[in-house]
Amino acid sequence: MVNWIGIAALNLAIAVALGAFGAHGIKNLVDAQQLEWWHTATLYLFIHALGLLLVGVLIRLNIAAQSTAWLLQIGVIIFAGSLFAMTLGAPRWFGAITPIGGVLMIAGWVWLAVTAFRSTNAS
Repeated sequence: MVNWIGIAALNLAIAVALGAFGAHGIKNLVDAQQLEWWHTATLYLFIHALGLLLVGVLIRLNIAAQSTAWLLQIGVIIFAGSLFAMTLGAPRWFGAITPIGGVLMIAGWVWLAVTAFRSTNAS
């Protein structure tokens, strides 16, 4: 079994580091649009890392499924990763994959709802 609590903690550490880098390291090197991408990526990484932490606890309690965590993790990597990459100079077409990450994150939260409702109905 994957240790989702540990992965969530690493995601949180990365979010803090990238947030600090965005606030102090690159703010004078990129334009306003790129800085907005960086802030959006950091926000979504941070929020979904906290969510993944909760999902990790729910998995240990047999309330959530591993697939929920995978959807959230892969989704945030694609979503935030593509925004970070564009900020650092990747071509703007990279933005075309950003919504794929968003859809995966939405799917993760919906799948959590489905598994939670199933768990409630089984008890």
